[in-house]
Amino acid sequence: MTLNELESEALKLDPRSRARLAESLLASLDDLSEAEAERLWLDEAERRERDWDAGRVEGIPAERVLAELRARR
Repeated sequence: MTLNELESEALKLDPRSRARLAESLLASLDDLSEAEAERLWLDEAERRERDWDAGRVEGIPAERVLAELRARR
């Protein structure tokens, strides 16, 4: 089963089950070594850079983000 297939199946779960699964998956990350966590963050940063370079994502100006956060307070 691919990651996309697994995600698709997980999204079919009811909200309570999805929350339990998410909690379990997040807790499993607590057992990572510092080196493993650093490698995962580097992989994520590289993925995001590829998405940015390919035009698959659009940036949001910091001023807009901060203004929206201030408006929520």
